[in-house]
Amino acid sequence: MKSGLCSLISLIYVLSGLMVFAGCSHMQSSHLVINTPKVVGVYPDTDFVLKIAASGSDSLSYSASGLPKGLSVSSDGVITGRIASAGEYDVTLKVSDSIGSRRKDIRIVAGDTLALTPPLGWMTWNMFGANISQQLIIETADAMVEYGLVDVGYDYIIIDDLWCFVRDGEGRMVPDKKKFPDGMQFLADYCHSKGIRLGIYSDAANKTCAGAMGSLANEVIDAKTFAGWRIDYLKYDYCNAPGDRETAIKRYTEMADALKDSGRSIVFGVCEWGVRKPWLWGKDAGGHLWRTTYDIRDSWSLYKKTGGLGILDILDKQVGLSKYAGPGHWNDPDMLVVGLNGQGDSSNAYGAKGCTDTEYRSQMSLWCLLSAPMLISCDIRELPEATWAILTNTKAIAINQDPLGRVADRIYKDGDKEIWSKQLADGSYAAGLLNRSDKPLDITLDFKLLGLSGECEVIDLWDSGFTGRYSQDFTAKVKAHEVVLVKIRGC
Repeated sequence: MKSGLCSLISLIYVLSGLMVFAGCSHMQSSHLVINTPKVVGVYPDTDFVLKIAASGSDSLSYSASGLPKGLSVSSDGVITGRIASAGEYDVTLKVSDSIGSRRKDIRIVAGDTLALTPPLGWMTWNMFGANISQQLIIETADAMVEYGLVDVGYDYIIIDDLWCFVRDGEGRMVPDKKKFPDGMQFLADYCHSKGIRLGIYSDAANKTCAGAMGSLANEVIDAKTFAGWRIDYLKYDYCNAPGDRETAIKRYTEMADALKDSGRSIVFGVCEWGVRKPWLWGKDAGGHLWRTTYDIRDSWSLYKKTGGLGILDILDKQVGLSKYAGPGHWNDPDMLVVGLNGQGDSSNAYGAKGCTDTEYRSQMSLWCLLSAPMLISCDIRELPEATWAILTNTKAIAINQDPLGRVADRIYKDGDKEIWSKQLADGSYAAGLLNRSDKPLDITLDFKLLGLSGECEVIDLWDSGFTGRYSQDFTAKVKAHEVVLVKIRGC
């Protein structure tokens, strides 16, 4: 799909006579977009992996100027190496094709914080559960490249529960040999070669949620094992553990400290489902993100089903949490259900039966506004065009990855009409006009709600026809279960 779309773009440029500019690297290619975050964190003297994410063409060349000593960029745009000393380094990325080039300034921060923008990637659990394997991870990594997901910024693959059941004679976790015959280091190296980082899963108890091996009392050896495998992310669950907050803080802090001392930059995801309000203590305990709710299900809403949480149910639990999140410490409302279409045992529990593409697009918009980690959970090896279009909207993703790191608040509610908004680093605002009802509604955004007045430019980030200049307010006819996602600037 990716190659076909990009070839069509190239054909359009040829037919337009623009090929006269071929080879002129000083020309700016309007179709090229560099999607790499503007700020990236790493611990000093640890391995660094960053793919220069760029979309809009098939045949690209990459370069980076201003890289700190110890880093280099490969011909396929993967920056690797180690930065020996703490500091902030301004780097200019350049991506070129036969028509021209694009540049983007980013900052690499070698310091004590990771995940300076929300992690983007793919996780196994919702779709595959126990049916995970080395081959699945390899094929998924290949698909992330083939379908251009890496090119728009998705650069994590995270293996969830049921990968380990025993320890060796030295106490180290051993991956299930039937599922992962060549081990985790092999997979990490495979993913890194494509600019993808690999994540793993464990639990702050003796057993995981599904009964596999947990990490309680083995935090140091497990952290060193993960680092030795070159793991980049740990999802740390809390099944089979005591219910009090103090024990949770202690256990998460122990693993966070072990990861920090492992000699590797490993993003730490606190997964205790919001029960003990981790937004109040997750950052101090060493977490880079923390789940704010129980697992999401593949449904618009399940609020009448005990234990089930759909998209709207998860959204309601984010009200009032914006002040606790920011660069390096994010609220996590759980995975994207975009594209599941009723598949997967876990995501379709409690009566969930899947969502419409409109509802999936609404989740994408809302999670971008919430600056949420966005982990795809559908099977991406054969992506339907509609799902691909939702997941690869670079204008929406830019709202999620905005370096200011603000989280949207609900600034307006009137029955089924809601508006969520946040400020962006360039001084503009992103806003989502949400229609929770089963029929179309007119929703008006008064610019005064944003502290703005006069005439403003409204940019429709889904290209639904609302782009234009509006005086004092903006009204959209919002379809049932739709979010109209816009950017407001120039007031």
